[in-house]
Amino acid sequence: MPERPVAVLAMQPWALPDLFPADLLEQLRTLVRLEPGPALTSFGTEEAVSVLREADVLVTGWGCPRIDSAVLATAPRLRAVIHSAGSVKGHVDPAVFAHGVTVSSAAQANAVPVAEYTVSAIVFAAKRVFARANWYAHDRTAGDWRSGAGTGLFDRTIGIIGASRTGRLVLDRLRPHNVRLLLADPFVTAQEARALGAELVGTDELCRRSELVSVHAPALPETHHLLDARRLALLQDGATLINTARGSLVDTVALTRHCATGRIDAVLDVTDPSPLPPDHPLLRLPNVLVTPHLAGSQGRELRRLGEFTVAELARFVGGEPLHGTICSSDLHRIA
Repeated sequence: MPERPVAVLAMQPWALPDLFPADLLEQLRTLVRLEPGPALTSFGTEEAVSVLREADVLVTGWGCPRIDSAVLATAPRLRAVIHSAGSVKGHVDPAVFAHGVTVSSAAQANAVPVAEYTVSAIVFAAKRVFARANWYAHDRTAGDWRSGAGTGLFDRTIGIIGASRTGRLVLDRLRPHNVRLLLADPFVTAQEARALGAELVGTDELCRRSELVSVHAPALPETHHLLDARRLALLQDGATLINTARGSLVDTVALTRHCATGRIDAVLDVTDPSPLPPDHPLLRLPNVLVTPHLAGSQGRELRRLGEFTVAELARFVGGEPLHGTICSSDLHRIA
């Protein structure tokens, strides 16, 4: 019987109990020889160097130190990095790919709660729930919202910026809702967009035509302030902007101006800067909801990432193709 590969955990210890509760940890141990001791939070200690010398697999997570050429020199047996969270961009150096190490990520699993949050936000935004709740609590004399013409999700036009893993899940979940879907993504063809149930358009056209806009693009130099003052001005009066991707994609100053007038609403799980200063206007506007980057996997949802990681390790041990493989060519355009 072949010897089980040695796996080493490299992440912040706080994530371990929810990612790998006892039953999943036991499944891990049936697949690999899990190096005893706490998860590594640094690769520079004598203990880490000793452990890495025997490692075949690094199981990484939030807070994993960067894996670069110096680390690889201490891990001659390393064959795979399996990430039990989303993006690998922060800790996987291009040298990892150059060394022929397989890289996989649970990003697809992590996209599920983000998509669920986004669709919920879209449904609430279409009802203008946030402004209406504020009216109900403070100023019912301002008019009867029950006659609110134009509220509701039915027959709306929704624009999705970015056919990322999350963007695709959002499109899939919106398709049964009798809405028109627009998609802006420079890497997607019109045929691919149609297969996703959407019409491919440019970002400017998407802003002009959409009543609700949801952002799912990566943070890259070329996407900084993708929604700048000019594009935000293209949004229809009464539109809602939803951002669960990265705060830098939106010009916060320009967005604040538009929201402060009541012309557009916003649901922001990410901001730039993050966090916003305590006295920032976006935190006080009745037509804006700001949440503290909670759309991604948290609490009970972390188990989904652990299950994906265990299944990915099983595929690796069995010599099967991995489902979350990341290629070096992906690095320049992933979040």
